[in-house]
Amino acid sequence: MTTSPLTVPTAPPSKFKTILWIGLGVTALFVFITSEVFLVVDYPMYHAYRLQVISDRQLLIPHTLAGMCALFIGPVLFSSRTRLLHVQLHRVLGRIYVISVFVGAATGVALAAGRPGLPGTVIQATAWIVCTTAALITARNRQIVQHRQWMVRSYAVTFTFISTRVLNLWPWYWSHLGDTFAAVGLIAFTLASLLIVELGLSWRELTTRHEIGQP
Repeated sequence: MTTSPLTVPTAPPSKFKTILWIGLGVTALFVFITSEVFLVVDYPMYHAYRLQVISDRQLLIPHTLAGMCALFIGPVLFSSRTRLLHVQLHRVLGRIYVISVFVGAATGVALAAGRPGLPGTVIQATAWIVCTTAALITARNRQIVQHRQWMVRSYAVTFTFISTRVLNLWPWYWSHLGDTFAAVGLIAFTLASLLIVELGLSWRELTTRHEIGQP
């Protein structure tokens, strides 16, 4: 069997990855509708939330745009077909992703400055920047396996901007937590996301037993 020089063989996408991306997409759509659309529409014109958004708009707009870029570019970067057939596009989108992470992290910390949620935001932003920087360095060093692993960790932190809003459908939950516990909750979501990724990356080693003397 021969392969055309212009054809790059790619492995068919696994069912697990397909289900995972569908699940993440449904979750993102759920959060957008229930947390960002309905809650904003339901708030009175001069509600404190609306006034806070208007006051923060100079930082909130670039923060939101950067976060959305990272969120939507991530799945494209994980596409094996795009990575193999459109190398230059993969690199350009990778650079945009890195810039989006740094802008999103910096503006997020700036938005939280002077507020009770600052510690949680700093931890989240630090994890975001560290994982993304490690992904960038390993890519430049041509350490492809390590690069993919760090990108998975980076995107896991990216998705915490969605996962932490799932409970917004039940506003009473966050209101009972208070600002301090809400910050702790943000840290917990970030660490839990990274822990789940580590378990996923090490799943084969955790579930496969090698006999003595087996390489």
